Amino acid sequence: MRVLRSMLRISFIFFLLGAIGIGAYYAYSFYSFTSKIQNPGTATSMPEWTGKERVNILLLGVDKRENEESTRSDSILIASIDPETKKAQLFSILRDSWVEIPGYRKSRINTAYEIGGPELMAQTVENLTGLSIQYYITTDFKGFEKVVDALGGVDLYVEKDMEYYLYEENGYYDILLKKGQQHLDGRKALQYARFRHDKMGDFSRTERQRKLLKALAEQATSKTSIWKIPSVLEAVSPYVTTNMSPTDMLRLANLAYKLDVKNLQTEQIPPANILREKTVNGAQVIDPREEKTKEYIQELLQNPLNHESGESEKEKVKGSTN
Repeated sequence: MRVLRSMLRISFIFFLLGAIGIGAYYAYSFYSFTSKIQNPGTATSMPEWTGKERVNILLLGVDKRENEESTRSDSILIASIDPETKKAQLFSILRDSWVEIPGYRKSRINTAYEIGGPELMAQTVENLTGLSIQYYITTDFKGFEKVVDALGGVDLYVEKDMEYYLYEENGYYDILLKKGQQHLDGRKALQYARFRHDKMGDFSRTERQRKLLKALAEQATSKTSIWKIPSVLEAVSPYVTTNMSPTDMLRLANLAYKLDVKNLQTEQIPPANILREKTVNGAQVIDPREEKTKEYIQELLQNPLNHESGESEKEKVKGSTN
């Protein structure tokens, strides 16, 4: 009996030491990540989050090419989370939305990033959606690839053959995907997220981005992927810019693992039944009809079950642009 008790004590001690070691490793990985990411470190006009009210995080995928001075916002999304209900919505904004950019003039919404970076983009998005944006996270194509690869890739059904060639020297921006269930690495996942060369253009592209990010969110919060967090943080740290403090990150990470990501609701902004297409200076743009868009978002947040998540924009848009 004494031998058994001694063995149990020894086992418990080893378990405790192991838990402490794992905890220390995760803590080191986290603080190493926060020291490496780019944080502007300047005064910000963005609202603070107390931890009790809804938090809205602007997710920006930027496209900075070697031979171009300007940096464009290629993808604009909002992760909106209610900490009380543990429910979340993922909104993707059409980048051709014609909006007023504070201190500038009307232009496509992705112009805001080129003019004033993530904070001006956040102000512009707030004016369009009526949502209070507390945080932003930006990454480029390389950063996105690194996240997917660090998670071990992502399983996704590719709904059609996708082919596009830019004919640059290294072929980095070329797209070649085949229809069917596939396991995508970072490079292929980026191709899936970028493809817009079909009849629905940016409508179907933003729908695919929401589908892909939902799949990644499910994978990142799974029990098997928790062990990969240190490698994910290490891989993505050189490619991330955010206004989050280390404390903010810890609070949001804790909240993220409590979310029901399998029932994550995804929506296009502006919605297809509200937007109008129009021509400005010979170019096709989207009139988002801001007030109606704000009303739609508020109604969705208050009554999420009344909205069908993930429905194809291809069908919804048919009667909305007349």
